[in-house]
Amino acid sequence: MSSSFAAFAQTSGATTSASLTYPQTRRVDQVDTYHGTRITDPYRWLEDDRSAETTQWVKAQNQVTFDYLSKIPYRSQLQQRLEEVYNYPKYSAPVRKGDWFYFYKNDGLQNQSVLYRQKSLNGTPEVVIDPNTLSPDGTTRLVEFELSKDGKYAVVGFSEGGSDWQKFRVMDLTTKQYLPETIDWVKISNAAWQGNGFYYSRYPKPEGSALAAKNENHQVFFHTLNTPQSADRLVYEDPKNPQRFHLVRTTDDERFAILSISDRGQGKDGNALYALDARSTKPAFEPVVTEITDYTYSVVDNDNDRLIISTNEKAPNGKVLAYDTKRKAFATLIPEKPEPIAEGGVNAAGGKLFVEYAKDVTSRVYVYAYNGKLENEIEMPAIGSVSGFGGEKDDSYVFYNFSSFTFPPTIYRYDIATRKSTVFRAPEVNFKPADYETKQVFYTSKDGTKVPMFVTYRKGVKLDGTNPTLLYGYGGFNISLPPSFNALLVPFLEQGGIYAQANLRGGGEYGEKWHEQGMKLKKQNVFDDFITAAEYLISQKYTSPQKLAIRGGSNGGLLVGAVMNQRPDLFRVAIPQVGVMDMLRFHKFTIGWNWIADYGSSENPEEFKALYAYSPIHNIREGANYPATLITTADHDDRVVPTHSFKYAATLQHAYKGSNPVLIRIDTNSGHGASNTKKNLETMADIYSFILWNMGVTSLQEPAKE
Repeated sequence: MSSSFAAFAQTSGATTSASLTYPQTRRVDQVDTYHGTRITDPYRWLEDDRSAETTQWVKAQNQVTFDYLSKIPYRSQLQQRLEEVYNYPKYSAPVRKGDWFYFYKNDGLQNQSVLYRQKSLNGTPEVVIDPNTLSPDGTTRLVEFELSKDGKYAVVGFSEGGSDWQKFRVMDLTTKQYLPETIDWVKISNAAWQGNGFYYSRYPKPEGSALAAKNENHQVFFHTLNTPQSADRLVYEDPKNPQRFHLVRTTDDERFAILSISDRGQGKDGNALYALDARSTKPAFEPVVTEITDYTYSVVDNDNDRLIISTNEKAPNGKVLAYDTKRKAFATLIPEKPEPIAEGGVNAAGGKLFVEYAKDVTSRVYVYAYNGKLENEIEMPAIGSVSGFGGEKDDSYVFYNFSSFTFPPTIYRYDIATRKSTVFRAPEVNFKPADYETKQVFYTSKDGTKVPMFVTYRKGVKLDGTNPTLLYGYGGFNISLPPSFNALLVPFLEQGGIYAQANLRGGGEYGEKWHEQGMKLKKQNVFDDFITAAEYLISQKYTSPQKLAIRGGSNGGLLVGAVMNQRPDLFRVAIPQVGVMDMLRFHKFTIGWNWIADYGSSENPEEFKALYAYSPIHNIREGANYPATLITTADHDDRVVPTHSFKYAATLQHAYKGSNPVLIRIDTNSGHGASNTKKNLETMADIYSFILWNMGVTSLQEPAKE
């Protein structure tokens, strides 16, 4: 790729109405050549997140956006209602370690959940870590808490301001005091205990901007307690392949350390696997799966000398294998089924395997012995999604969390011996689930593929095409969108709103084949699925183009940006959040190269053509009547760097000459997701206000009283 760069004095300052004027955004004569195609990039300077000019641009854009939002008369009313429905105690399922049970609790509106522990399930809780005390604005998050086998120590990981960078400390659980060492520059890592220390992964200290610099040479170290980070032992690195991930986990008994190596930057979707047996006379990482292909392998636990591995090797829906570390041989424990194993859906506890399958995007859970024998199904309370089932080998019961769109997250205790589930904790949410209903529908996409979608609304809503409707999607990276509860949807539903969640190709809803149909050269299938979902909602009179909003985040932000370019006539409002908007340069920032396995790369001629054909920034058309658009991002997003949204907003503001607002909301001290509860509620209040206001809603209905 060749490039030329020269600035010239051209600005964009489109006016959408007499009352809304955008800041001028300087344009430069940046031209790149990709495989013979010359492509302009007039806002390249916005990629420098540390420049004074970018800082001033952000300030000016926010001034316009928040001035606009402040004039919506019910904005504060919506935020108040969001606070009311979100203000209920939220618990995680407890995790047992020895005599202690650890769990998280948020009283309701705390910025961060607090980590507690108690002796026995009926004991008195005591605070272990309260992240709310760690920063004045409550944006320092507790992102890692990994207990040692004996429960005496824990690795504690903190993230500041929404960044993906983490800082590790070690806490003595006897005194709840930290040991003297601090571990910096941790990213894409877990903590894996073995003996008197733990494995972790990190990058070298970045050069330049810590929030935008490309991250390469992922290293694995072993840290011994009560020693400085400078003394940590380098366990593994591969500088010849700087874009590989290297992650180590240990089995429940700490006998095996498992090294997983992936290379998505080279377009490979799977991983290699190595195992170190601590009981060996000369412990070293020995190959289990040597080559990195498109097959994934994840060690669930060990059964003496055998490793139990979840994989999709020659099984797109997943299966479970046993690997004999002495004989170096594989055997099938649980063969592939017609339904896919859910992502992370194989867990071990109490000497059993708990396997979650997804049948039409809803959870089914089965219990297996370690020899692969099916013992029973765990009956779910309704159609919905489930998580949990992890624990220690000597546990006699496990916990799981179940929820659905109108079923608030409820924690159940499952007794392994009796095979019975009982409610452990049920939340009290300020809304009436019986007043709402969810339907799963199937519609036919452009190429004839049947695609599922969940539609939720208040009972009695008339399907006459006049309902404000929010269509949400993702469609990528093998990530599924199962039915789950979100209290922040309630205020929108109370206004007669309809919420639709489409399960697009590219996700994992129907296994690896479903994922592959939305990758690389087939990415257009994802957009076709989303467009057809909108057309279905309109044809079935749920809504109309004048009352339909679309929303998505990250890869879903890309989805919204691409679809509103292709079919702006279908939507009244678009909310692209923290989106990947420049498909030609995404791999040049932080860990963006990791997405090549799903997207492809502009450095590949064939993949370049596909990327260029839908890249949101490069397909904005002058003369198109774009929907009212609210772009959201944050200054500490070091996953999808905010320059994607900056350049997209500048391009759209320059090209669009219509009357609909095109605004960008740039949060501060926040990241790829809201860094605390307060920011999350503020963002959602602004999104709902923007949607409803641009659909012509001038006042809100009063919510039904309990």
